[in-house]
Amino acid sequence: MAMREIQGFAGQLINPRDTEYDEARALWNGAIDRRPAAITRCGTAADVQAVVRYVRERGLPLSARGGGHGVGGTAVCDGGLVADLSRMRTVRVDPHTRTATAAGGVLWGELDQATHRFGLATTGGIVTHTGIAGLTLGGGLGWLMRAHGLTVDNLLHAELVTADGERITTDDHPRLLWALRGGGGNFGVVTSFRYRLHPVTEVLGGPVLWPLEDAPGLLRHYRDWIAEAPDELTTIVALRKAPPLPALPEALHGRLVCAINSCWCGPPEAGIAVLAPLRSYGHPVADLTGLRPYPEHQALLDPTVPHGWHYYWKSSEVAALDDDLIDVLVEHTARVASPRSYTLVFQLGGAIARVPEDGTAYPHRSAGHAINIDAAWLPEEPVADRETAWVRDFFHAVAPHQVGVYVNFLGNEGQERVLAAYGEATYRELVRVKRIYDPENVFRHNQNIDPALAPLATARDGS
Repeated sequence: MAMREIQGFAGQLINPRDTEYDEARALWNGAIDRRPAAITRCGTAADVQAVVRYVRERGLPLSARGGGHGVGGTAVCDGGLVADLSRMRTVRVDPHTRTATAAGGVLWGELDQATHRFGLATTGGIVTHTGIAGLTLGGGLGWLMRAHGLTVDNLLHAELVTADGERITTDDHPRLLWALRGGGGNFGVVTSFRYRLHPVTEVLGGPVLWPLEDAPGLLRHYRDWIAEAPDELTTIVALRKAPPLPALPEALHGRLVCAINSCWCGPPEAGIAVLAPLRSYGHPVADLTGLRPYPEHQALLDPTVPHGWHYYWKSSEVAALDDDLIDVLVEHTARVASPRSYTLVFQLGGAIARVPEDGTAYPHRSAGHAINIDAAWLPEEPVADRETAWVRDFFHAVAPHQVGVYVNFLGNEGQERVLAAYGEATYRELVRVKRIYDPENVFRHNQNIDPALAPLATARDGS
């Protein structure tokens, strides 16, 4: 393919014969191996328009790539074009209005560093090499979510290229903004996001580790402790073999542990008191709690999820950590083989739950926790069958407790799971919006909202 074929495109075109091709198509999840016809590295929104018009005229598959961090690998398609936004990396911060405007290829670490210069931040994941685009459009869990809401709750404005190649903003399309707040990449290629920011400089927290054999009592204690926790506290439980990180004692490496990671974004003195009942439980084998600049805290988990490993996930949202579920978590963690695999239990609630269920396209406002069961292994390790079986068995044991699933934690699991991520009412409304902005489903290489589901789309209000 020659660049001149894409009228109006002034970016970089990468074909399969080019030396950069394999690197350009590689994803965070190394288990995904797709071969697009070409990768178009866009430098401007006009480049994106040109690419969208080209694929629509020719009926080619199209995928949009921000950070390429989704476990399902939907940022790259087979046989079509990839609209790669990695060259679009500008961030503008307005400290007076406490807002940040970021281009679609920005990574969370870049946004965090830019806003941190002004003592500001917004909710944005727990890994700095995640792209802002995919995380935002699916909802956006993160360390600040209980205090300041999900990323979508802080999304004020977006600019995007629609399926007909037009550039629009959400200022004139309020229902589209509602859909972008959780509905994924179904409605266009978003080239710019504007976020609300909050005063955040340093946060108190970090992981505290106990032996897995302490987890049954510890997790019951944890459950009771977070029931009274202020919104300034967000916690994430990690169940796994301790990774070989320099900050952890070498004697712990490879040992089964229950780690409770915390982030307190209020006054440090108050946070020390809030964390005390957790840190004093039993006999922790490591306590890395400390006061850190927010971007540094954001990067704590980066080494545990590097680019290129093979990943396989299954996820559920649950109402609460009842005794039976705690026992399931501990029992199945004890069976993990890979030192890279892990399970995360995200504490929800707080500001998340104060948004109405229909306030955004992220509907699971009353869920208490999101559980993500993650297998990870090196590309050369012949353990894929073993690790994926561990995830599936674990997931089926959690399933009786499931009340939903976070769409950004979905792999390639089919339409039924997409519906579970939204619930029928939200999915119905997303179909309505999809039929306005992308009736031909040009943007389908994602957790798809299918505009062809007409009965579902028109069932509301008896229509």
